[in-house]
Amino acid sequence: MPVDKVTGMARIAVIGAGTGAMAAAARLAVAGEKVTVYERSASYGGSVGRHEHGGFVFDTGPGLLHLPAVQRDLFVKTGKESLEQSVTLTQVDPASRHLFADGTAVSLPNASRAGVAAALDGALGAGSGARWSDFMDRARDAWDRSRRPLLEEPLRADHQVLGRDPYPAVRQRRLLRPARQAATVAEIGAWELADARLAALLDGYALAHGLDPRTAPASAALVPYMEQTFGSWYVMGGMRELARAVYERCVARRVEFVFGAEVVRVVEKDGRAAGVELAGGEVAEADRVVLGVRPRPGLVPGQQVWGAGDVPVRAGSGAGAAGRFTVLLSLRGAREADAVHRTVVHSAEGAAEQEAVFAGRVAGHPTVTVLRPDDPATRPDAEHEAVTLTATVAPQGPVDWRDAEVRQRFADVLVERAGAAVPRLRERILHTEIRTPAETEAETGAEGGAVPPPALAGADGAYLHPGNRTRLPGLYLVGGWAHPGGGLAHAGMSGTLVAGLVVEGDDFRGSR
Repeated sequence: MPVDKVTGMARIAVIGAGTGAMAAAARLAVAGEKVTVYERSASYGGSVGRHEHGGFVFDTGPGLLHLPAVQRDLFVKTGKESLEQSVTLTQVDPASRHLFADGTAVSLPNASRAGVAAALDGALGAGSGARWSDFMDRARDAWDRSRRPLLEEPLRADHQVLGRDPYPAVRQRRLLRPARQAATVAEIGAWELADARLAALLDGYALAHGLDPRTAPASAALVPYMEQTFGSWYVMGGMRELARAVYERCVARRVEFVFGAEVVRVVEKDGRAAGVELAGGEVAEADRVVLGVRPRPGLVPGQQVWGAGDVPVRAGSGAGAAGRFTVLLSLRGAREADAVHRTVVHSAEGAAEQEAVFAGRVAGHPTVTVLRPDDPATRPDAEHEAVTLTATVAPQGPVDWRDAEVRQRFADVLVERAGAAVPRLRERILHTEIRTPAETEAETGAEGGAVPPPALAGADGAYLHPGNRTRLPGLYLVGGWAHPGGGLAHAGMSGTLVAGLVVEGDDFRGSR
């Protein structure tokens, strides 16, 4: 409901109704706090949105869930109904199908290391599975070394220790020259995987999370490790159903929501956060404030969020970060029985694509992810199908995604490339909806429509996000723009960390 007037006092004011902010709100309410959430838009969920047209339903944000344990823990800790009692989760199998530039294709089973190795051997040749498995063993070591300090604990005061890359790169011996070790995703592909298709597979995981394989640290190996270890899951009815379930859990715990309420300033009093000021001039007092959006100029008094030695707002957290270009297709004709939920059509010009995206240009030959959920709730009947195409692109600003010609031309490229995954795609199209970083910026307020990547160790801390506790007492950061970064799982983790910091204070040492 739009805000007319703000009365009373919320002990905790939460800015934004994204999934991370709602996770914090629910946990705080269970701990006995009075919580009010102020959301600038008319609904909850943040980037986890939904588009409906003519009986077709599409996710406009994340299409899959890769670490459901985070959401399961939220529901266990905040009520009687479990996650599975609140939404219908299904494992996606195969987890993904990959179409490579040389015409080879491989379908990777869900959460089966042995199955993935066998599939790679069968499709790419003997030895491919072993090289990928050896890489995943090293990724597991990186996971074991960094999981707790990177994901399950508040960012430490000596966060510089996370500047060391936990990935145990293989030393490459060279005749009469110093040995070398992979320091980036691209170098892992070239030096350890030693197959252009395996390298493209790894690059695709990084790119899908808004990471540049040429510069992202080797620790980004955690991204495919998490997916292939913990599996890929779909929420029937669309991922928006997960946001609905989290919202309803908040309501059940007596969290108050005020929609259409844009917060323009965090109120400071006596040197600490003391409430929020809304666009209409109303002020809601509070004991503490949880900021679930990216701090922007003027939002925090004197920008008292970080101090000397803190993690700064890095390029990957703002206008220079990547965004998402999405094409929503309403199709005539039934989904074929052997259709795969997720297909990745890899670029034949991966290096050129990465150069374009992260230099602020439109890629001529993008990597395209095709989502085809077998879900009756997404289509009017069995004789139709809802298909979503997604590519990682430069943000709004460097590219003017509001330009109708630019939008349509790039959408046509995605449809053309997705034809390799969907038979007779172009002739089946009934309706097309295009969504770009410009829409993301308008709807979520994220600068440039950027999508925050997950936090990574290594690279001297360049891929960390600002900590959840700020330099302004009583002000906390939650969601994808804060530690431990973007993605549904990471945002949920940030909610856990913020709730722990508020309730337990300096004694909080992380989730258990």
